Order: sequence, then C-alpha cells, then structure tokens
Amino acid sequence: MARLFVWFRKAARQPSRGSFMTSSFQLRLFSTTRRMSESSGALHGIKILDVSRVLAGPFCTQILADYGADVIKVEQPGQGGSEEKMSLSKNFVPGKMVQFRLGYETLCKLNPRLIYASISGYGAEGPYAKRAGYDIIAAAEAGLLHITGERNGPLKKPGVPLTDISTGLYTHGAILAALQARYRTGKGQKIDASLFETQLSLLTSVATVWLRMGKKATRFRTEHPSIVPYGAFKTKYSWLVCGATNNRQFRRLVELLGCPEVAEEERFGSTDQRVKNRDDLKVILDGCFIRNTTQAWLAALEGSGMPYGPINSIEDSFKHPQAAGRGMIDALEFEASVNKQLRVVGVPVKFGDTKPSIRLRPQLLGEHIEEILIEAGIPREKMEWLKTCSAI
Repeated sequence: MARLFVWFRKAARQPSRGSFMTSSFQLRLFSTTRRMSESSGALHGIKILDVSRVLAGPFCTQILADYGADVIKVEQPGQGGSEEKMSLSKNFVPGKMVQFRLGYETLCKLNPRLIYASISGYGAEGPYAKRAGYDIIAAAEAGLLHITGERNGPLKKPGVPLTDISTGLYTHGAILAALQARYRTGKGQKIDASLFETQLSLLTSVATVWLRMGKKATRFRTEHPSIVPYGAFKTKYSWLVCGATNNRQFRRLVELLGCPEVAEEERFGSTDQRVKNRDDLKVILDGCFIRNTTQAWLAALEGSGMPYGPINSIEDSFKHPQAAGRGMIDALEFEASVNKQLRVVGVPVKFGDTKPSIRLRPQLLGEHIEEILIEAGIPREKMEWLKTCSAI
C-alpha cells in the first residue's frame, strides 16, 4: 500500500526526477536547499511525504514534483527502494500504517488540513481489502488481460504496467482535487485509491457495453470492435496502423490502396457491414498493404485526413521529430552517468505560465536526512541517537 501525505509549507525546494520505485523507512528528499521563486511551479508551497513503493505511488509523486511540489521520499534503511532491485515483495497492505501509528485517524488529529492519499491493491474496504495487489493481478482480475491479445489466441500483457501508472495518474488528480476542496473548506481528507478499481474504470466503452446490454467483450488484436478497418497492417518490411472511421474515409483508403472497387461492394458499404465482414475485408487490405513499404504508404496517406502512423520501436519513438519538437527528452547533470548526463523522459503536459520541469538529478539514498531533520527541529545529538538505533 502506498501512502502520500500532503500539506503546505512556507517555501518549497526543487524536486528532482529520479527513479520512482521505493520502499520505506529511511528519509531521502528529492530536492536541494536552493529555494524556488513563486512562479517555479503550479504546486510551489506544497510539501509531500511519500512512503509509497513499487510504481503507482512514486509515479504519482513524480508528477506532483514536476509540477513544483516538494517531495520527501521515505526509504528502507541501508537498502533504498525497489528501484535498485525491482522487488515487488514489500508492498503495504491496508492496516499496516495503523500499526505504525501513522494512520489517517491519528495524523488528522495532529493536522486537520492533512491530505492523506492511500494506494493499495483493492482499497481499504471489501472482502479483498487485506490482499496484496500488483499491476498484473489487477489487470487480470479487473478484465484487461481478458480483452488483450489475439482474437482466438493467447492472452497478452500490455508492454508497460498500465494499471500501476493509471492508478498514479488517478491519485495525482485526486490529490489536486482535495487541495482545491481544502482551499474552500480549510479541511484535509483521506483519499483511498486502488489498482483494482482503477483498472475497472479503464475498461470504459467495453464496460459500458456489458453494463447496458450484457454483451461480452472479446479480444480484437489491434483492431476495434465497432470500427473496420482500424488497426495494424503488415507492410513490405514493417508495420503501420491505419483507420477509416466513416464511409468517406473508407472510400479514400481503398482509392489510395489501388482497389476503389472494394468500396462499391455491398458487404463493405457501411460501417455495420464492414464490422460484420471484417475478416474478408482484412484479407483484401492485408494483400494491398504488403505490396509496399511503410514509408511509401505514409507518403501516400499524407494529407488524406485519415488517422495513420508507423509502429515505431522505442528508439524510433524518441527520435520522432514531434518528440524533439515538444521537448520530450530532457538531460540532467549526473556525475555517475556516461558523458556526465542522465537522459530522462520529459514532462508530457505543457503549462503557459507555471511551467513544470525536471530540475535535479536522482538523489543519493539518505542524502538529505540531516537537512530534513534540522528543518523539523531535531537536534544533532538526537540524530546521532537515531543513527545508533538504525532509525535513519
């Protein structure tokens, strides 16, 4: 279970973009003592204590840090977080923070303005509340794996931990909403997020079809259940994706492919007919696309008004001109890295005024313990005692 505590402070410090999988107990601050101006970020003045682990919680606080919040990470003494070993074995389950006397009911008495965000596998209540939950488990139990893969083939796991990442995104939005509510009421509140509920919500239209009509979902590879053609096509040497969402686009597509007569066939004359006869149409389109290269088809589709694009490797994705044009690769000074620089993914949302940014390198384990404790009013002799007790 992840725990994020949010409150105001008078002056925030610059957060850094480090690895964002963590465990618990040793203080590590993603910032330095250099102060930020009031315009340094939309969340300037917000301080977050992050004792989350693995991915969902740290991904959430990474976003908040990029927006200007001051994030204090709590790590396991002598080991650091899961970023060093990619271990998923130490997630908190509901009730664990209460045992540490760090539950919401305890802390809100000390600070009624506290916003307390919790992320777990299944939420704080319900028959599965005590179970640990990880990305692939939630993806399986909440239906994602069932609808991912070949129509009549094996199930497939998404290439990234989609459920973890989405839970972090949901929680970051919930924290911002709670901050706005606190602005109106002066009171904080508890936020309870879970991987399972996030994944159910991500089923979107598939869920709607079942809830309203009882229609079971099936796997469609890269295709769309109600739009044909829409998906991936093999070209001479690689792949591309293309879609025709209406009759006009379909006629334009088959013209570009050199088979305009296909649009005149009754079995392909409407969206409903194309969905009904998707397999027959797929055979025809596959036979057309395979005749030429991806680059040739991209040139032919340019200016057509149709949705299309190549299926890029990760390398090609970051070499994409749009990635460069939007600043999606950032570089930080980092002594331990090749060429003294660490390249990281840029911030994907642009602000007009309070611009988010990745300000500092990943911090060393425990690098800012003394700074944090001094700010909290802990005398140095007490720090030494904490060290002898292995508390820090």
